[in-house]
Amino acid sequence: MEPGSTPARKFAFPSAITVLAAVTLAVWLLAFLIPSGRYERNADGAPVEGTYRRVESGQSLTDRFDDLFLAPVNGLYGIQDAASGEVGPDFSGELYGSAGVFLFVLAIGAFITVVLATGALDRGISRLAHRLRRRGTLLIAGIMGIFSLLGTVEGWAEETLGFYGLIVPLMLALGYDRMVATGTIILGSGVGVLCSTVNPFATGVASSAAGISLGDGIVLRAAMWLVLTAVTIAYVARYASRVRRDPARSLSGFLPGDREQAAEAAGEPPGLTGLHRAVLVVVALVFAFMVFSVVPWSSALAGDADAEPYGFELGWSFPHLAALFLAAAVLVGLVARMGEQRLSATLVQGAGDFISPGLVIVLARGVTVIMNNAQVTDTVLHSVESAVRGTSSALFAVIVFVVNLPLAFLIPSSSGHATLSMPILAPLADFAGVSRAVVVTAWQSASGWMNLWVPTTAVTIGGVALAKVGYNRYLRFAAPLLAVLAVLICGFLALGAVLS
Repeated sequence: MEPGSTPARKFAFPSAITVLAAVTLAVWLLAFLIPSGRYERNADGAPVEGTYRRVESGQSLTDRFDDLFLAPVNGLYGIQDAASGEVGPDFSGELYGSAGVFLFVLAIGAFITVVLATGALDRGISRLAHRLRRRGTLLIAGIMGIFSLLGTVEGWAEETLGFYGLIVPLMLALGYDRMVATGTIILGSGVGVLCSTVNPFATGVASSAAGISLGDGIVLRAAMWLVLTAVTIAYVARYASRVRRDPARSLSGFLPGDREQAAEAAGEPPGLTGLHRAVLVVVALVFAFMVFSVVPWSSALAGDADAEPYGFELGWSFPHLAALFLAAAVLVGLVARMGEQRLSATLVQGAGDFISPGLVIVLARGVTVIMNNAQVTDTVLHSVESAVRGTSSALFAVIVFVVNLPLAFLIPSSSGHATLSMPILAPLADFAGVSRAVVVTAWQSASGWMNLWVPTTAVTIGGVALAKVGYNRYLRFAAPLLAVLAVLICGFLALGAVLS
């Protein structure tokens, strides 16, 4: 390099907020070119097949600039006028913006941050890892099972980055390599997120955008979670066993001093205190109650979507769940004896840490407002309807999965991806005679599958960096599993579409 010259800057993929800002501008410009059109709606608000017709948007250039300017505002609390269908902050009618989901994201962010501040979750996982340290396969299965469970119920992903300092030395001390630790962490939590059952940042946001309950489709997603988690654990355990027998077969290799320092670093962590146990019990009860509150039990048990709800069903949605997690955060703080000052500060910090995914949801919803007001949403829906007309329900579900793969690459934020794509995909399910819950499952499967390996996610790139494993080597390790998971996902989606 010449003296005085500056080093070349490495390309960094834009953040989800930047991508969505660019998408907002692109969609706004495209709305000038796409013809306006409209479907007739039935009593439930779903488009009626065969009723699409061209219409005049009636928007002036000033109106279009106003929509662009107010897109984030409308994305948060825009109101849809009952007569015209237009969305704006000053209309009277139904809430179109994502204020409910936005508050829910902040609430669960506050709850998760308070739980992590107690140290109970980290300590519990550390104790589990240490207790199983002499049973390699059981250790891998235990950690991956816990991470997958956390992933499926609350989107546990970035939080795993703090565990490399514990799990890498443990795996090396047991005769494994760094790839085993990497796969245990990334794939363990990742397959849980892929098969989200009630994950608020994936299933929750997508269900809200699709106009269905968080509990719709939970049986299919739970079955997927059990099977895909078992397959992923078996894959990592098989590789680990092979490396233990023959270290030369390691895909990551060993760094100097790995074996020596690993044994020293694998000391016994502090034990669980009574407060830690109490916090873990509260966390388990909160998530169990969340599942109970959102599942349509009569429909799930009777196999009939129109079954009369049981008397004990709560049918909670995002306003109730936001209140639940705010109350639970305070309860955890009281149980852990955090004190008023620390608890208040942690609640605010937690909500602040989750502003970013909240803004992603708002920006993505703002894009749909622009399309709605320009009356091009139904035109796009009509063009996609024409492309999939005549396909079987099983093939349709697989197509939804495939179509969402490139979108998941461009928008690694699951909440932003869901808010952006569901207004098109959910009504498409009505035309195909497929449950909207299947479309939600297909969408989240595509998002979760991509996030197991794409370089646009901090979980993957940050994980391989912390484990000191080459990204190209991780891809080589994960590729066969990714292929198997893709086949299984398509099989489950086809089955779910046929049975829906």
